[in-house]
Amino acid sequence: MLASIPSGVVEGIDGIAVTVEVHQSAGLPSYFLSGLPDAACRESRDRVRAAIQSSGLKWPPARLTINLAPSAVRKQGAGLDLAIALGILVASKQLEPAEVAGYGAVGELGLDGSVRQVPGLVSIAAAIVCDQLLVPAVGAQEAATVRPGCVRAVDHLRDLVSALQGNNHLPGVVKVNPSMDVGPPVPDLADVRDQPVARLALEVAAAGGHHLLMVGPPGAGKTMLAKRMAGLLPPLDDLDALMVTRVHSVAGLAVPEDGLVRRAPFRAPHHGASAVAMIGGGSGAIRPGEVSASHAGVLFLDELGEFPVAVLEALRQPLEEGLVRVSRAQSSVTLPARFQLVGAMNPCPCGQGGVDGQCRCSPAARARYARRLSAPLLDRFDLRIDVRAPDPLLLLDGGLEESTEAVARRVARVRRLAQERGIRSNATMSEDELDEFAPLSASAREVLERSLTRRSLTGRGLKRVRCVARTIADLEDERLKIDGPAIAQAIALRAPLHSVVGVGS
Repeated sequence: MLASIPSGVVEGIDGIAVTVEVHQSAGLPSYFLSGLPDAACRESRDRVRAAIQSSGLKWPPARLTINLAPSAVRKQGAGLDLAIALGILVASKQLEPAEVAGYGAVGELGLDGSVRQVPGLVSIAAAIVCDQLLVPAVGAQEAATVRPGCVRAVDHLRDLVSALQGNNHLPGVVKVNPSMDVGPPVPDLADVRDQPVARLALEVAAAGGHHLLMVGPPGAGKTMLAKRMAGLLPPLDDLDALMVTRVHSVAGLAVPEDGLVRRAPFRAPHHGASAVAMIGGGSGAIRPGEVSASHAGVLFLDELGEFPVAVLEALRQPLEEGLVRVSRAQSSVTLPARFQLVGAMNPCPCGQGGVDGQCRCSPAARARYARRLSAPLLDRFDLRIDVRAPDPLLLLDGGLEESTEAVARRVARVRRLAQERGIRSNATMSEDELDEFAPLSASAREVLERSLTRRSLTGRGLKRVRCVARTIADLEDERLKIDGPAIAQAIALRAPLHSVVGVGS
């Protein structure tokens, strides 16, 4: 007896359709699994057998051969358990083929027959070809966002088999929740006092999608500022929300109850993170790293100077291309990695390099610290500011600053202007788009010529200064031509850091 059940697995963040073929024949009781399964997939024999028996069903005393087609694609994880169990029940005539016709299935089975969530359900659901899709109850909303009207949530194998046999009703179709809830409130920018330059830089970075580096002594407020960046960014559009949800689902990160991540992600990995944890990969299944988990959001690297050099240098390609290519001998995947990089670091190992007469570091220690950040990496920061410690009296008695809500309205307006121009954000403009949407006035050209003559700008720096100037102009009065003051302010927000951390501009 032969049975065939549609299912799927995930590779990178992409779903791959898999057909689970089960054949039962006479012979000594045995279980053979083919189709390049990994260790978790091979262990399905014991999980499925225990789940079937715990559900009051019979494990057939026969020769079972299970093939996972296409056989040339590696199958990873336990998400094929439910399809294998249904295939075995059909092959052993405990279910009729007509009772499972048109159904696809994905889910891990517990030994008690419960159906458990699997990573990457959004991508898997999109890949499976079937009329009705049976998925774990936990995560069913995720699948319903890409397969509306055909997803059914399953809690237990016993209940599912009884429903398929007509003894009770199948679970209803999962409805997509249209809620646009963006999660719990974020810290308010009004809490940040006596930091006018840093607040301006944060607003410009959020409005234009620019990368930001903050250098200053401990306690100056760098981390406090960075944590308020996510609250300034507008909610994700449908395409970004779906992509971020796919990444988070595969990575095992929390996904909202309505199935889609609507708030721009904010990721802050520890400075001990490895290159694989940051970029993605792994010796077995290729998993998304922090740069992919922060796609369409913010990647905040606190204590930037403490990260391993190899990890920091690995960021250069994702920063330029917005994606990561992970290649292994047996597979190669492309992961999204379009994020805003926000870095915070001390001016030296002791942290007091910017305070007159208080630095305890030797020249050699400062040089080693500075070498962790290469000039090419620093050149990719559109905004580089020196954050000074605020006046203690203003922390106690200063009035409230402008709130996150007020600043976010201006940020949203600038983002809409960019979209009306046909660009994602001002930071992504090409040379041709700069000439069209950010033409330079005579005074702006004069300011740029002086900077280029002094060699305080690289070629990449010139382009990024013009992008930042476009954002500054949009925040002020949306004028088309970029004038000298906007360029001068953009250059001022891209201060050379050699006097702070010992590297060039």
